This record gives sequence, structure tokens and C-alpha cells, in this order.
Amino acid sequence: MQTLTSKDGTTIAYETAGSGPAVIVISTVAEDHTGVAGMAAALAKHFTVVNYDRRGRGGSGDPQPYDPAREIDDIEALIDTVGGRAALVSGSAGGILALDAATALGPKVTGLGLYEPPFIIDDARPPAPAGYVAHQEALVAAGKRSEAVEYFMSDVLLVPAEWIAGMKQDPSWDEMATLAHTYAYDGRIVEGLLSGRPLPRDRWSVDAPILVLVGENSEQFFLDGAHALAEILPAVIVETLPGQDHGAFWLAPDAVAESVRAFLSR
Repeated sequence: MQTLTSKDGTTIAYETAGSGPAVIVISTVAEDHTGVAGMAAALAKHFTVVNYDRRGRGGSGDPQPYDPAREIDDIEALIDTVGGRAALVSGSAGGILALDAATALGPKVTGLGLYEPPFIIDDARPPAPAGYVAHQEALVAAGKRSEAVEYFMSDVLLVPAEWIAGMKQDPSWDEMATLAHTYAYDGRIVEGLLSGRPLPRDRWSVDAPILVLVGENSEQFFLDGAHALAEILPAVIVETLPGQDHGAFWLAPDAVAESVRAFLSR
């Protein structure tokens, strides 16, 4: 992987593949660039793709205190390495960082491909617990990284206890524990958006076209949130991906990438 230096001096590790218009793939919570390698490879068939380690993950630095605004600086630095303009593609909570970056960076962002940003805007799903970010930080500070993963899975994602027992037996659990601090990082980015209240009308201002994909088999709140975003941003198109659920961004990257390709090529 190559590295660059972000505005605050932090080292950001990244790799580039493919050719064509530039696309930056943004990972989500508790994963580094390897977590979205399938999506990056699928998009690289049609685009110049930058896949990177967000700060605090993999080969990138992690200066403290953490500040979500610095993640936007990192994205801007990556865009500048590929000519100054790029589309952003992400799944789940990473999509909210992409929206924030597009708002801050204006014409440097040519489009967005988002898979199921996890907005909770009504009672279709219970909201995230109040104070969960502070609790995550406390667990990590106490060295209880596995407990932090379990808390996020059970209390924020509402994964059934019997599923968590099985997840703990998979090697990926230890990888998530290594990155447990990023639950709080992303928690700060999504603050107020998992509360069961309507989306804020003044947080985002994006002129670039935005595709929001939702899996046909996903929970209703993902679709509700996608349509709510379309109500406040005029450039949003919502599409349903047949036969898919929330895992499609990672488990069916070719299907997601084809929809993104068609959208960005229009």
C-alpha cells in the first residue's frame, strides 16, 4: 500500500486499482480496507478505485483526540491524489461519512453510491441506546474490547444472543475486537441519526447525484431512511436491489457495484 499525509500530519494508507473515473471506497465500523476489498475489486473493473484504511485502522495513524472532521480531510487528500475529483461509495454507517464529505468538499465529489445508510427515523426499529458512544469508549479504555463488540452487536445492532455466541467462535470476532475503538468513532459521525427522529434538514447540502441502494430483503427502516434522505436532498435516487439484504455490500459486491456503475455512468 502507498501512504499520504493528511492535513493534520496523519499518515493514511491506501491502494489504487483499475482505470477510468475515480471512485473512493469508504469502509464502515470495525473494518479496515480489507473489509471492502470485494467492493473495491468489483468497481475496479470500470473505475480507478482508491481503497484506504480510515484513521485508526490498519496502516493509518490514529492521533487523539479523535475528530470526525479529520476523516473528511483524509478523503479530500485521497481525492487530490487521483486528480481532484472522485465519486464516493460506501455501505452502512460509512455512507453517512460520505454524505458529510460530499457536503464539505462540494464539486470535488462527483457522485455518491450508498448502500443502506442506517438512519432510524421512526418506530420501525428501536433507536440506538442513549449514551452508547460513551459506554463504548469506557469499555475500550478499560481494555474490554471483546465486551465492546458484544455490547455494540447486542444493544445497538440488536443481534440475538444466540447468534452472538456463534459469532464469537469465528476469527472475525478477534479482528473486530482489535478495531473496537472505531465503534465510538463512527458513533460520533452518526450522532443523532439513529434516534428515531426525522433526519435533520440542515446537515447536508449535496449537488452531486446520489444513489441509495436498499436490499429487497432488508429491514423496513433502511427503506424508510432512504426515502427520508430523498425528501431533503433533491439529487437522491432510491433503488431496490432484488434478493439482497444488509450484507450485500460485503457478500454480493458485484451486484452492488453494477448498480453503482450504471448510476455513475449516466
